[in-house]
Amino acid sequence: MRSYFLLLLSFFVATTAFAQTHRDEFGIQTDNDSYLANGSDRYYTNGIFFYFNRALAVKKGDSTSLQNKILGFELGQKIYNAQAGNIPAAIFVDRPFAGYLYAASTLNLLFKNEGNIKLSAQLGVVGPASLAQSVQEGVHKELRQYAISGWQYQIKNNAELNLSIAYNKLLARASIIDVSLASYANLGNGFTGAGAGPLLRIGNFNQLFHSQSTQSTVIANDNIKPFHASELFFYYKPQLNWVAYDATIQGGLGETHDYITTGEVTRTIEPLIFSQQIGAVYSTNHWVYDASVIFNTKDTKEMVHNRHEWGSVEVLYRFH
Repeated sequence: MRSYFLLLLSFFVATTAFAQTHRDEFGIQTDNDSYLANGSDRYYTNGIFFYFNRALAVKKGDSTSLQNKILGFELGQKIYNAQAGNIPAAIFVDRPFAGYLYAASTLNLLFKNEGNIKLSAQLGVVGPASLAQSVQEGVHKELRQYAISGWQYQIKNNAELNLSIAYNKLLARASIIDVSLASYANLGNGFTGAGAGPLLRIGNFNQLFHSQSTQSTVIANDNIKPFHASELFFYYKPQLNWVAYDATIQGGLGETHDYITTGEVTRTIEPLIFSQQIGAVYSTNHWVYDASVIFNTKDTKEMVHNRHEWGSVEVLYRFH
């Protein structure tokens, strides 16, 4: 047992003490409510996302305050159910069945004062074209789980262009703890709204221009030494969100939504949603791991349950 412990300790030292900066990374994130082992299959029930990020060189002419600049590409799918994945009738649909499939490009501008602005543009589709029904039914069949029922009521196809801006800024720091502002705003025919709240970190974290907290674990200009060769910290992120429009709940913007004629079941959004995210980050020379649990209040006024929750795991590999 002692030899095994020493071997693990040697591996940990080897993968952290010699960590280096890298310019490229690719990764995957998976969200699912089953990660919490609560036996539910409801509301936001599954998400899968693929990332590729490249750190761009910060030229002297760009800005004397700019420390890091990252171009990113993303492909993702989100799946939503009602209060369960086997609904016998439309009256039980308290949150619409819906899928969202999209591709996105991002530009993350990170400054030496530990503020950042991240811009994002998404092209996507909500509805059967998102392949959400096929994915969920296929997974349940392969895993020999219960038969899915209720997708006949799903939100109909609508193409979307969604723009987003995120802003983060360090507020205070003392030794192994700091707090920053985390905020965002969305505008599009699929999602429009905004949110803000504090981000509390405890442990060995790096500056916000080179940290998993701001999706900036790659960097081209490493002229400012990071606090740590690797990150290992816990975080808590409560946030108040204002929702003006959500196509996965209300259907396509400007379209007619009538169950009798279209067959889709839409619901009424809750304009204010309170979310809490609790997680941990660990990084080595090449790898970044981020695991968290998210708790949200109701998305719709018709929801039977007062909240919903899911787990999220993200793994990134850095190279070059």
